[in-house]
Amino acid sequence: MKKLEFYRQCVERLLAQYAQGTLKTGEIEVQMIIERERDRYLILDVGWQGNRRIHTCTVHFNIEDGKIWIQENVTEAELGQALVEMGVAREDIILGFQVPSVRVYTAFGVA
Repeated sequence: MKKLEFYRQCVERLLAQYAQGTLKTGEIEVQMIIERERDRYLILDVGWQGNRRIHTCTVHFNIEDGKIWIQENVTEAELGQALVEMGVAREDIILGFQVPSVRVYTAFGVA
């Protein structure tokens, strides 16, 4: 299997696991968005909490130049480590939410 297809499957499986394990609260829906043409993958919380509108990106991945970019992770899940456990090389995981100068100190790729 090609690397890109493998990475897509890993990201999609991880998103599905997270989306299924997330509890709906009141009128908030968990939406999984997969856009394979540009390799964009998101989890959104959408709805209402009382009179307050909720529209939050909780997880956002991109796949670019053979690397998986974790652009957003406001969950407690260690998404990078989960990808490693699925067989993704650490150097192919970029923590996009980290300042570029800090990425060298993480256990993952720098870009």
